[in-house]
Amino acid sequence: EILPASLDFLPLKSYANIVEGNALRTDWESVVPKDRLNYIMGNPPFVGYSLQTPEQKQDILSIYVDEKGKPYKTAGKIDYVSGWYFKAAELMQNTNIRTAFVSTNSITQGEQVAGVWKPLYERFNIHIDFAHRTFRWDSEASIKAHVHCVIVGFSTAINSKPKQLYSAERVQLVENINAYLISAPNVFVESRSKSICNIPQMAKGSIPVDDGNFFFDDEEYAEFIAKEPLSKKYVRKFYGAREYLHNINRWCLWLESISPAELKSMPNVMQRITAIRDFRLKSTKEATRKYADFPTRFMEIRQPKTEYILFPSHSSENRKYIPIGFVQPDIICGNANLLIPNATLYHFGVLTSNVHMAWVRSVCGRIKSDYRYSNDIVYNNFPWPNPTDEQKKKIEETAQAILDARALYPDCSLADLYDEVTMPPELRKAHQQNDKAVMQAYGFWGKLNTETECVAELMKKYQELTK
Repeated sequence: EILPASLDFLPLKSYANIVEGNALRTDWESVVPKDRLNYIMGNPPFVGYSLQTPEQKQDILSIYVDEKGKPYKTAGKIDYVSGWYFKAAELMQNTNIRTAFVSTNSITQGEQVAGVWKPLYERFNIHIDFAHRTFRWDSEASIKAHVHCVIVGFSTAINSKPKQLYSAERVQLVENINAYLISAPNVFVESRSKSICNIPQMAKGSIPVDDGNFFFDDEEYAEFIAKEPLSKKYVRKFYGAREYLHNINRWCLWLESISPAELKSMPNVMQRITAIRDFRLKSTKEATRKYADFPTRFMEIRQPKTEYILFPSHSSENRKYIPIGFVQPDIICGNANLLIPNATLYHFGVLTSNVHMAWVRSVCGRIKSDYRYSNDIVYNNFPWPNPTDEQKKKIEETAQAILDARALYPDCSLADLYDEVTMPPELRKAHQQNDKAVMQAYGFWGKLNTETECVAELMKKYQELTK
């Protein structure tokens, strides 16, 4: 549509006004006046906020500023590509210019969405005209690089035409595309410390900071107990996300109630505790150095004293459901997981449902394209249903049926059970029944046909709950 003529375009043979420089430090109107500009297109650099150089961080902080010139609070936690969005939105004011960028999908996921897009919507009144949801872009270089990308077309001019939302399977004509690249209201799910609903609080697992000295695999555990038999009562089973999902045994020293006399009677334990103290003292972080005074303890302890639901922080996108489950308090939950003390079958049923997973897929952060679940973005902002007593009871029954179906396969890991190829029929059916029960509690059953419609309704509920 832009170039209907057939042109022998490359290599460029004529003067093309190429300007070399730092695009975020350049006045774009000095390159082309905006009254002569129709489109801005580009593939800006992909640099995550944790990988930016000091100069790149300063680039973003100098651009992502409010009307008073003060950097937005979230400017330090957004990807480098965001700077191009801000510059374009600023330039497009009071024009018919339209912009489209290829970008990392991270700016449409998790905590970054509010950080990147909220200033653009509120200050420049932008809207998304079209978008292509996440796709994997394979480099043509000899060393293959797989990048997960989105394409976002946006403008500030009034546009009453239907918006185009592309995915690998199809293109949809929709009324609105929000910053999560779904057909739903413009909402920004921001980090919060407590849930918007009356549910048990979710916390991160305990953090050791020990240079590996608290931990044993099966072989190391057997060898250690043989040398130090008195230490057996102070060794607990430990779950990181990998251990939990793949049924891998890992053990840790848990010395919460040990007395100095007991500790000194076990030289091998003393050796490990001394190593932990030395490791913490060498840290560049003041808080870690302070915890050298407590070498028998994990640095951050959040272990419940009651049964809890364990939620892996990271999980494969290939799973329809993130495998979660009830865990006894004598199993130590590490910080690769999240945990919910005092949770019930009802909570388990809702959290393992397709409704909750639809929310997860839309608002959670990602590592490449795998789920990165969080309490402050995903869990605390999730709008729960208001079930009748009968509906709640039904969810509890279907939740128990899921646990019963898992119990039929005691030798299988959760990774095996939740592989879409090897998932047992009993377990799949139990999940389908639970999905139905949860959708009925929301009033979605028989009314919504797609996951996108489900998320749109959840975002409306989120808006109502956070007014």
